[in-house]
Amino acid sequence: MTEQLSGPAGRIERLRTLMEERGYDAVVVRDEANLRWLTGARGVFDYTFEFPHAAFITADATYLHTDSRYLNSFRESLGESSPWQLDQEEGTIPDWAAARAAACRCRVVAVEDDMQIGFYRSLERGLEDRSVACSLPLMHGDIQRLRAVKDAAEIALMREAQAITDAAFTHMCSFIKPGQTEKEIRNELERFMFSQGADALAFGSIVASGPNTANPHAVPSDRVVEKGDFVLMDYGAGLGDYRSDMTRTVVLGEPEPWQRDLYDLVRRCHEECAAAVHAGVDGNDIFLLSRRIIADAGFGEYYNHGLGHGVGIDIHEQPNFGRKRGVVPAGAVITIEPGVYLPGRGGVRLEDYGVVTEKGFEPFTASTHELVVIDC
Repeated sequence: MTEQLSGPAGRIERLRTLMEERGYDAVVVRDEANLRWLTGARGVFDYTFEFPHAAFITADATYLHTDSRYLNSFRESLGESSPWQLDQEEGTIPDWAAARAAACRCRVVAVEDDMQIGFYRSLERGLEDRSVACSLPLMHGDIQRLRAVKDAAEIALMREAQAITDAAFTHMCSFIKPGQTEKEIRNELERFMFSQGADALAFGSIVASGPNTANPHAVPSDRVVEKGDFVLMDYGAGLGDYRSDMTRTVVLGEPEPWQRDLYDLVRRCHEECAAAVHAGVDGNDIFLLSRRIIADAGFGEYYNHGLGHGVGIDIHEQPNFGRKRGVVPAGAVITIEPGVYLPGRGGVRLEDYGVVTEKGFEPFTASTHELVVIDC
């Protein structure tokens, strides 16, 4: 997270360092989230899985192939000082990449793990047609691991996205009332975020009420919210291709004792886990801590999802607080979101996200951890 590594130039520098370590002469990148991270181009990618772009990166050059639908947008977003050489040559992108490999005399060109098999085979044929002896190893998540450590520019965008998300929670606490449907609450939540400057949703917003709150990924329905209900909102704003992620559970009217107790347990679990986070911790250890706290309270069978995940351009990135072991680095932006879900009654989840530092966990989320009681 040093200043010299902030922004697209620093990200390319980090990738080239890794390329040298791995023995890659070049890499071919097609995933749009990876391309957004490397180029810094904002407002260009539409994430349709059409894969209309490709980057070819060597130790001293950065080439970007696109088509006429995006070329001018790239020029405007990247600016004249950009190191990216834009190209829209006719023909297929695999053949373009093979031509670049031949021109650069590459012998090892790494590709993304999830590259389509058709693209990979076409790239192989393009190299064969040019009589180029070149291996095409998979990167095995190299770029995803680099993306796990956010720089200052990324963190600034995510803080701004979270400010919109926090403002939406404040607004919704005065908007929600009995008689509304989950869909109506969802629609107002999303409308408000766009009115405050969001340019996308982080993901499809979850709004659940009453017994539906026992379903961790409930889809907003036509259920009418009633006095005495928990209402759970899991949502986030998108801004400049980066995302926020937050969950809050509120109650309509004075909570019953079981509701207060359940909320207090989830809050305690959240806060104890957050206090245990620091750079270098194993994510699995934090997950197991959350499991132990909830199990010791007698609710272990009602908490079965991971504790948290990385967030950035994608809503789910590395690292994780989950069942797999893995060190959480300084600069990772990650959620903490324990929950307990009682079938037929209701559930509670409390989620913040923020950056991991050498000293601990610094949340971007500013909304209260107190149980919000909505008068009705």
